[in-house]
Amino acid sequence: MDQKVFGLYPVNEVLVHDQGISTYINLTATINLHSGGRYSSYSAGKRNMNTLERLLNKLMRSEKWTGKKYSAYRVMKEAFEKVALKTKENPVQVLINAIENAAPREEVTRLKYGGIAVPKAVDVSPSRRLDIALRNIAKGATSASYKSKKPIADCLADEIILGAKNEGGSYAVSKKEEMERISASAR
Repeated sequence: MDQKVFGLYPVNEVLVHDQGISTYINLTATINLHSGGRYSSYSAGKRNMNTLERLLNKLMRSEKWTGKKYSAYRVMKEAFEKVALKTKENPVQVLINAIENAAPREEVTRLKYGGIAVPKAVDVSPSRRLDIALRNIAKGATSASYKSKKPIADCLADEIILGAKNEGGSYAVSKKEEMERISASAR
């Protein structure tokens, strides 16, 4: 049986090139992207949750979208349609490419040595890499549409496309590069 997201985009042919986060990306197609907290009782429950639903939940983080899952669902569906029109590719594959390009490999933590805080570069776990990438993609789309005439669906589509191309105009990719640059100086 051919699994499709939004009834349009097949997920069987989507490839994850980054082996580090491949086990944490879940693309099982469901009828609707609403698990209702089904996996919240597990210690690593978000691993079982659909990655598209996680992006949908990250879109609901700002004040305007809090709790409005159906509105965020419509926005994501429109954004996927625009990504498919602009790139002529499967938008799920484009999103996965954007996640791979926006996931940081290193970050900085603070270690205390006798009352002095020293920055130290550490590797990022695969689960956190995926969390940061999804959060920055959603944050980039909402911040681009804030006080702008451009609808959020267009901003989300642009953020996904720019992230997939690994361009600096993407909020998520620029945040990743900034994080890795700071961690390189803290080695």
